[in-house]
Amino acid sequence: MAEIARSGSIKTKYLFKNPVLEKLSRTHIAVPLVIFLAYAASLLYWSITHTALSAGVTVVMFMLGFFLFTWVEYLTHRYVFHMHTFSVIRKKIQYMIHGIHHEFPKDKDRLAMPPLVSVTIATILLLFFRLLLGDFAFSILPGFLVGYAAYLSIHYMVHVFQPPKNIFRRLWINHSIHHYKNGESVFGVSSPLWDYIYGTIDPDRKERSN
Repeated sequence: MAEIARSGSIKTKYLFKNPVLEKLSRTHIAVPLVIFLAYAASLLYWSITHTALSAGVTVVMFMLGFFLFTWVEYLTHRYVFHMHTFSVIRKKIQYMIHGIHHEFPKDKDRLAMPPLVSVTIATILLLFFRLLLGDFAFSILPGFLVGYAAYLSIHYMVHVFQPPKNIFRRLWINHSIHHYKNGESVFGVSSPLWDYIYGTIDPDRKERSN
């Protein structure tokens, strides 16, 4: 895999020698955001026009889906993106899906999954939620997808922009700890909630306070 310079001082690395596959492995952040938000809006429209769910139930299910995403985000980041690489194949998989991002965190084209993967995952989730929850899927999945869009936006901003001088600054600090200090802590990007619950917010913080 050849290392190349992009956007001035920003460096990245080819994942594939095939130029088509390499192109498909990259995306502008706006593409998956549009896909997931449009997908969510379409599902909500279907819920309103083709199901008997009340407005109140729809709102509750939407919020539940959003909350569910924050938990899935944490578990995926901790146990999938940072899977133990005890074999060559697992090491290659981990590098392709997340390791390359840690090696080149400023590469804007690798801050979100490619569109093809995004659409595939959204469709699989729809089929799974529909099978498991019936019509509730059309209101809970939009919340889940909006949660994912929020995660993508926050992840992009913490890597591209300077931290703001408000309460959201903590998100920038937390993700910097994960990237540049302790990659086995602070797995929540959009929220630190589950890091506090599972005790991974910053293991070194307790030692520093003693």
